[in-house]
Amino acid sequence: MPKPAKTDLGASAAADAQLSPEMVRVWDRVVRSFHWTLVLSFVTAWLTSHSSENIHHWAGYAAAGLVAMRLVWGVLGTPYSRFSQFVRHPATVLRYLLALLSGREARYIGHNPAGGAMVVVLLAAMALTALTGWLMTTDTYFGVAWVETAHSLSAHGLLVLVLFHIGGVALASFRHRENLVRAMITGRKRKAEPADIA
Repeated sequence: MPKPAKTDLGASAAADAQLSPEMVRVWDRVVRSFHWTLVLSFVTAWLTSHSSENIHHWAGYAAAGLVAMRLVWGVLGTPYSRFSQFVRHPATVLRYLLALLSGREARYIGHNPAGGAMVVVLLAAMALTALTGWLMTTDTYFGVAWVETAHSLSAHGLLVLVLFHIGGVALASFRHRENLVRAMITGRKRKAEPADIA
């Protein structure tokens, strides 16, 4: 008699059982695929902004679709992908940043409060950039100066945010002796220690 197919939950549990006892699965495939595909979309749109209008537009549409998908997954997804897990009160974010400045910040298994805030801001900035870019292609807003200015400002602001994001990832990786880029590829991070926050 054939064995019943494993459910996604069962497959995930089986995969977790094979992990090193020092590692835990944090980022699911949807989050990891979203992250790297959005990176590709943004880089493509940035590099083609003055050279290939067609590719630039499609990269923007892809980014908009990815943001919409992430919003849905932020509600329905796995525990560490949900906004309820990593979106925190501004006061909590401020306390974390002050602790960071003094070198006493806690290690988080999921997004730390600053990282969670950055996710929200990056999603909003990407959505605004895609929206203003799309408006520039419509009959109503084509050639309208304020729309072009808004698109340019949001795109350049998004680049600044991406640079801050990369800096934050590098800092957290250094401070907590953990390669966060690799974690976003494999989905795995070092398991929580007593002082860490799961």
